Amino acid sequence: MQQIPRHDPYLDVRSTGGVTVAALRGELDLVLVRHLRPELDALAREAEALTVDIRRLSFCDATGLGLLAHCAGRVHRRGARWRLVCDQPWTLRLIRLTALDDLLRPEPGPPRALPRPRDAAVPVRSEPGATGPGS
Repeated sequence: MQQIPRHDPYLDVRSTGGVTVAALRGELDLVLVRHLRPELDALAREAEALTVDIRRLSFCDATGLGLLAHCAGRVHRRGARWRLVCDQPWTLRLIRLTALDDLLRPEPGPPRALPRPRDAAVPVRSEPGATGPGS
């Protein structure tokens, strides 16, 4: 497995045997979507098979789902293979409620050959008005 070098605390990309795995961490909201969109867009445009692993997300809003739907649609239109790995009940429920099941096709557990992304410290966002580190 080849890890594509980058210094991004929110995204790990690995590629092996024609399958590219993008593991996301953090809160997939408007801010992170703006940060990740160019990279995920390029992967969706170029990968033979793209697996997006969102098991390490702590939050995903409608903007995040929109980015995932955009990538899945692009991959499907090219005839490439798409997988979404998600084991958080609240995200799976959100996908069902927004009727994105057929497009995103979430899998509740990791595919057999999918390595678990390395654990890394993810900056914690503090609540508005909070004081201390990260605020």
